[in-house]
Amino acid sequence: MSNKMLVDSTHPEETRVVVLRGHRVEEFDFESANRKQLRGNIYLAKVTRVEPSLQAAFIDYGGNRHGFLAFSEIHPDYYQIPVADRQALIAEDERAQRAAEAEADRRAGRRAAQAERASARTRDEVKSAPLEAEEETTGLVAEPPAAVADATEGLT
Repeated sequence: MSNKMLVDSTHPEETRVVVLRGHRVEEFDFESANRKQLRGNIYLAKVTRVEPSLQAAFIDYGGNRHGFLAFSEIHPDYYQIPVADRQALIAEDERAQRAAEAEADRRAGRRAAQAERASARTRDEVKSAPLEAEEETTGLVAEPPAAVADATEGLT
């Protein structure tokens, strides 16, 4: 079978390339002047999840951009991370974990303080609530028992 590469650059804003094997299209690619080319670029990325069933890894290469990397696309030399780089990565992960734990502890302390203040306010409100409720519902002022006895003597 013959292999052919066809290039169409009749339009200045777009270039199209097709690789044919016999009469079958093996690969198609195009570049546009309006679109930034991402294919073929080299990026530094962090593996966010490894999916063994797909034989691939999901990666985050910054700027809220994520990617998919097949294991077959990784050259075996890249599996050997230099010792200094490995130690730097481990130290960075530990720093990030400590910072996350400190933030969680700080938030937990703030929530506990807020809960304590709310509890103290509730206790104060409960202590004064019965007196306020009597005055509001009856509109009467409590009199001493002697005054009540004097008022009831003339009624019998």
